[in-house]
Amino acid sequence: MLFVLVTITSCKKETVRQPDSSYNPVILAANFTNSTNLTNPYFPYPVGKKYIYEATTPEGLEHIEYEHLASTKTVLGISCVVILDKVWVAGKLVEKTFDWYAQDNAGNVWYMGEDVENYKPDGSLLDKDGSWEAGVNGGKPGYIMLATPAVGNAYRQEYLFNEAEDKAEVVEKGITVTVPLGTYTNCIKTKEWTELEPGVVQYKYYAPAIGLIKDTKDNVNLVLLQIQ
Repeated sequence: MLFVLVTITSCKKETVRQPDSSYNPVILAANFTNSTNLTNPYFPYPVGKKYIYEATTPEGLEHIEYEHLASTKTVLGISCVVILDKVWVAGKLVEKTFDWYAQDNAGNVWYMGEDVENYKPDGSLLDKDGSWEAGVNGGKPGYIMLATPAVGNAYRQEYLFNEAEDKAEVVEKGITVTVPLGTYTNCIKTKEWTELEPGVVQYKYYAPAIGLIKDTKDNVNLVLLQIQ
């Protein structure tokens, strides 16, 4: 029996991942004539507004702040809005990210890249893992929110092989969701996953005229507390 087990193990082949050469979104600046005006009802985020979220995690209280800055970032010749995303866990800043988004003329909001700073417990910079930019070193943009999301729609949100590979699918529409800030109707629910974390699934809930109100991952619920 021992010999059989050793033989099977020695013959097992390890799967080697390859870049997805089939994913080539066509991005033309002419299709983004008012790219910083976020009119998509599920991804509005007005300039200067701060969205505050919290979750109770095994590591401690997670506190997240999203803020749409007045500055812009040009990616692939397209002007993008900049949203600052800060994450604290147990009172310590663990991540600061500048996310870049642009809305096309059809109403789709594209994720164009992010500048990530991850921090050590002492507050010093750990690394910039997760950073990517469309058009740089193979980085490609994806949808963060569709113009007319329908159940079954599946799409890439970002793509840089082995660095940023989030995917999403619309799994529910027209649902009612309650968070500390209130109860919202006509919400959509998306399922997110990445090949970089096999088996990990995340669900996000978006309310019209508000945006993200709830984010569930590993039985932890991150919920919208307030908008300042």
